[in-house]
Amino acid sequence: MDRLIYVAMTGAKQSSNQQATVANNLANATTPGFRAELAAFRAVPVQGGTGLPTRTFAVEQSTGSDFTPGAVQITNRTLDVAVVSEGFLAVQVPGGEAYTRNGSLQVDANGVLRSSKGAPVLGESGPITLPPDSIITIAADGTISASPSNNPAQANEVGRLKLVRPNGADLERGSDGMFRLRSGAVAPADPTVQILGGAIESSNVNAVEQLVKMIDFQRHYDMQVRLLQTADQNARAAAQVMTLSQ
Repeated sequence: MDRLIYVAMTGAKQSSNQQATVANNLANATTPGFRAELAAFRAVPVQGGTGLPTRTFAVEQSTGSDFTPGAVQITNRTLDVAVVSEGFLAVQVPGGEAYTRNGSLQVDANGVLRSSKGAPVLGESGPITLPPDSIITIAADGTISASPSNNPAQANEVGRLKLVRPNGADLERGSDGMFRLRSGAVAPADPTVQILGGAIESSNVNAVEQLVKMIDFQRHYDMQVRLLQTADQNARAAAQVMTLSQ
């Protein structure tokens, strides 16, 4: 009896965790450059104790991220960039670097180029600072040029975006939604990564698919709860039979 309760209990808990993963994907269906999180169930034997290993956990585990490219949307905004090949923009975070495909960039009061979440965007020699009152142009290779607003023809290179191409299997998603190398190392710049200025890449989350998954996991959760209720009814019936037999 307790084996039925144990399996159903862990199944219900992990179904709830799976729903949280799907809910997070749905919440980011309109976040530029977002990569859908993938997750799956697996069985894990319970360790410890005496006797035979007859108890097994049902565990929901992230299997990585879906790196399928999202659609590119033209915005004609100067500081919007879309990575049109495999690769990421590098940003500075506490403890090192993180990588994102969200190219909706902005400039703070000090002229520092930042991501949509406020992290300094890295160039090949550190954070990029843009001169005030300038017309900014970003080339396909990430080169940033600035020209005075009163003399647009006089363009000067002020930096180059650090574009990287790490292997997807080597990346892990942080709580901030950005990626880092599992090893904690820093990915080198890759000159073959290309971007498109005046555009952003949309999220690759398929909202309809995620909604179907949400319904599926809710039904799976309901099934596990019904198993718990069945186990409770069986236990009550067994206790009643034992009482009558005394």
